[in-house]
This record gives sequence, C-alpha cells and structure tokens, in this order.
Amino acid sequence: MSNIAIHTPNAPAAIGPYSQAVQAGNTVYVSGQLPIDPATGAFAGSDIAAQTRQSLTNIRSILAEAGMDMSNVVKITVLLADIGDFAAMNEVYAQFFQAPFPARAAFQAACLPRNALIEIEAIAVK
Repeated sequence: MSNIAIHTPNAPAAIGPYSQAVQAGNTVYVSGQLPIDPATGAFAGSDIAAQTRQSLTNIRSILAEAGMDMSNVVKITVLLADIGDFAAMNEVYAQFFQAPFPARAAFQAACLPRNALIEIEAIAVK
C-alpha cells in the first residue's frame, strides 16, 4: 500500500514540510487546519466562530479533493487557544456534522501556529 498526498487549491497550502492530507488505503488523514482563507492567505476572522467555520471549510475542501465529504469523518481533534471558546466552537462545529457524529477530542494548546484561535485535524474513511 502506498500513501497518496492530497492537495487542493481550495484549502491553504501547507506552511511546512507536510501534506494537506494523506490517503493510506481507504483512510484519509487531514493535517491540522488553521483558519486560513486560501483566497487571501489571512485568517477568516478574529473570533472563534469565524475561525472554526474556516478550519472546517478547509477540511471539507480537502476531503472533496479525495472524493469524500464530512460524513466520512470518523475522528476529529480540536486544538483551542482558549478552552473557554469550547461552547462557541461547538455551535459552529454542529453545523458541519450529522449523527452519527465523529469521535472527538478537544484540548487547550499553549500556542497555535500564527497565534490562531483554533486548529482542527480529521481522519476520514471511505
């Protein structure tokens, strides 16, 4: 089995030596997505709602490139700059998923790249 890098211009380019996602067999591992708007290269807003929406939109775009959608997601990891933003993040997050919801972990991180408020990674299965 060989790994296949997934790349789309509809999500921000990797800011380091990693792929937007890698497909291994029928599983796609999406790298942590910052709330960067790929059209502008800037954060999609300064509040947790806007940043959550953009991070999840980036994941959705990467999955589409792999022939998948959000219903294929089985596991999400959410990194928050402030765990106090959990409820507001959750409100936006709920708009992207339907039951059965993916398994999820959420953590407060000391500092995220570019001082983002959120970073989200996902695992999806065809």
